[in-house]
Amino acid sequence: MSARKTRVAVVFGGRSTEHTISCVSAGSVLANLDPERFEIVPIGITREGGWVLGPSDPAQLAIQGRELPVVEQNDKALVLAGDPTRRELVGIGPGTGALGGVDVVFPLLHGAFGEDGTIQGLLELAGIPYVGAGVLASAGAMDKEYAKKLLAAEGLPVGTYVSLRRNQSTLDDADRERLGLPVFVKPARAGSSIGISKVTSWDQLDAAIALARETDPKVLIEAAVVGREVECGVLEFPDGRVEASLPAEIRVVSEAEGAWYDFEAKYLGEDAELDIPAKLDDAITEKLRATAVRAFEALDCQGLARVDFFVGQDGELTINEVNTMPGFTTTSAYPKMWAVTGVDYRTLLSTLVDTAIARGVGLR
Repeated sequence: MSARKTRVAVVFGGRSTEHTISCVSAGSVLANLDPERFEIVPIGITREGGWVLGPSDPAQLAIQGRELPVVEQNDKALVLAGDPTRRELVGIGPGTGALGGVDVVFPLLHGAFGEDGTIQGLLELAGIPYVGAGVLASAGAMDKEYAKKLLAAEGLPVGTYVSLRRNQSTLDDADRERLGLPVFVKPARAGSSIGISKVTSWDQLDAAIALARETDPKVLIEAAVVGREVECGVLEFPDGRVEASLPAEIRVVSEAEGAWYDFEAKYLGEDAELDIPAKLDDAITEKLRATAVRAFEALDCQGLARVDFFVGQDGELTINEVNTMPGFTTTSAYPKMWAVTGVDYRTLLSTLVDTAIARGVGLR
């Protein structure tokens, strides 16, 4: 008799502005989880919060030309969201429906209502192990203001920034003087470069704040850091070891004036390239990898994270942000960095699932 396969629910979509990228990540993961070891249950969450059984064919979650996939419950989209014979909603409680019968959940939700501790808290209540950071680390890393505060408290290097809460309309003169130009204006609790603007003149600021607030009422305004954009993957193993990958450098190759690594460059265009491993001196590479692990531990992360840096001309490091559920699309840096480091995609996914099961749920 063959051993029972581990039942893995891959949850994707969700209510955030990163819904479509979550779907693309899920398609890649569904195609690469080891079918010899895992029974896979794809579960999509619509933008309205409905849970449905997802497609059995990962290709349905790929980018088609410039069209991004979505999870919907209406008849038109159920071809994408799942087989019309499997339209039932998913039960969440222990022992009920598809999610209640799984061994572990892979929550491939990016942004609010998923990556921010919400689904992690739900799964803790349900007693179901899950891949990635717990409630505290997920919430802390998702909020860029508090992530910077926690990192700085551990003596780690972060850039200069100002946080604008709901009742604050713009920067005062003192903050403008302290930040200087250019600045980047972004939603405090979002990712995938959605809602971000580069401001090179103060008369652009109000429009940039308004754009960011379409995603999040709290806005972060950061002083631009001169340096190379370099990312590093962090991975926890089932035995508790935490290691960092070789880093990747993002190079924007667009000839457009002021071009930067925005949503278009990340997912839809050809304006950015990745150097993996990054062409850095060995000493800087090792310092960066060690700092990535320190950042992971400072936020009390588990499972995985991608730590994004700016590397100055003198090798000085500045942490931009920590992403507790990085993208797993075909263009995403996280799996590519681990492949170059010696952990292929299938082994990486298996390690994440095995670590989640070994960790379990509850206080730890």
